[in-house]
Amino acid sequence: MRVRSNAILEPMKSVLFALIALYLAPSIEVAAQTIGPDSDSDRPEAPEAVVIVPEATDEAIAARLQQILEATGWYQSPQVSVNQGVVFLAGKAARADHRLWAGDLSRRAQDVVAVVNRIEVVDGPAWDVTPALESLQLLAVTVLRSIPYVLFSLGLLILAAYLATLMTRLLRRLLRGRRINALLRDVFARGAGVLVFIAGLYSVFHIAGLTSIALAVLGGTGLAGIALGIAFRDITENFLASIFLSAQNPFRTGDLIEVGGIKGLVQRMTTRATVLMTADGNHVQVPNSTIYKSNIINYTAHPNERLEFTLVIGLDESIAQVQQIAMAVLEHHPDVLESPAPWALATEVRNAAVVMTISFWFDMRKSSGPHVRSALIRLTKRELLDAGVSMPAEQRHVVEISRSTEQRESGEVMTPAEFGTEPEVSLLRRQGEQSEGPEQGKNLLDR
Repeated sequence: MRVRSNAILEPMKSVLFALIALYLAPSIEVAAQTIGPDSDSDRPEAPEAVVIVPEATDEAIAARLQQILEATGWYQSPQVSVNQGVVFLAGKAARADHRLWAGDLSRRAQDVVAVVNRIEVVDGPAWDVTPALESLQLLAVTVLRSIPYVLFSLGLLILAAYLATLMTRLLRRLLRGRRINALLRDVFARGAGVLVFIAGLYSVFHIAGLTSIALAVLGGTGLAGIALGIAFRDITENFLASIFLSAQNPFRTGDLIEVGGIKGLVQRMTTRATVLMTADGNHVQVPNSTIYKSNIINYTAHPNERLEFTLVIGLDESIAQVQQIAMAVLEHHPDVLESPAPWALATEVRNAAVVMTISFWFDMRKSSGPHVRSALIRLTKRELLDAGVSMPAEQRHVVEISRSTEQRESGEVMTPAEFGTEPEVSLLRRQGEQSEGPEQGKNLLDR
């Protein structure tokens, strides 16, 4: 029974091996053809098995292995011989891993018992430029393959730049009719344009498969911005202050303001400083950060300004009478405003005398405060002397006022020295128009 069983199984085994050989033969052909010089950067892996025929003969094994070694192009004069299933390899190879690959390939061939690898590894010449040429050839192929990506990336960047410019112009037009400062309009428009361009740049890196590099570049840009902000802290602080001042609009061009103890007419504001024209005709550049952190007095925002002066009368004089005389002078002067109403009050008693404080309001756009005050002092003194009110000096003795002194005081509302004076705001504005501004750059303030 055993003999019959073996007699039946042996033909079936032969048929099975033949079918396996026919099925695997195309894959071995493809594996042999795909091996080339370009894959010698790493050690090649030999196939797990090389099936030749169901029962391979020595001649068939030698012929098949000889064809595979010659197909690789890695060996010089390769020679393969097989005797009783033992494979003998001879020839020369440029690399040691190619020698090992030939041995591994032969061991995995069908019906191979052992492999004797006699392939010699030959060192190349010292001045062999073949690897350099191969690398250069590979680089050229890479460059040629990358040309479409480069052209597409350039086109995408140009499109992103165009869309960024278009977005900037569109936002400027949309914000032009709104009550927004010119600097804020420009910052918003440019910020939107930069975001559009960054989106295009990120798309280029993403298409090229460099998303991580794009994130690193964007992150590095943010860190670089922080570093530059720290290095140029004063410049950054003044620029941000100009944005905040533009948003809040505490003053405009032509306003009379006082900030940090400096009073002057606003000429212009740039991203660094605000230029003021003082009453002395000097240009003062105040850093925007100083203005933003200081108390700002805007005289033009409310043109009515209050001034006052004091009078000293004797203790035996009637305060009510003096108040009546002073109020009559204030009410009849054309430059004194009715609302807010002026007042005359006794504010202090010192050196056997009473100190009277006279307060009044005037329109700084139409009148000059110092000149109006001078006229009111003159007229009030004249009326008090006419009424016989004594005005003692600080030395606690009464000064006798002669009639000749009384006659020298004019009763005119404004003397030639006091009349026709230009208001301070108009004077400073005219001086500013005649001068050349020292601060260069676009004026960020509205007029």
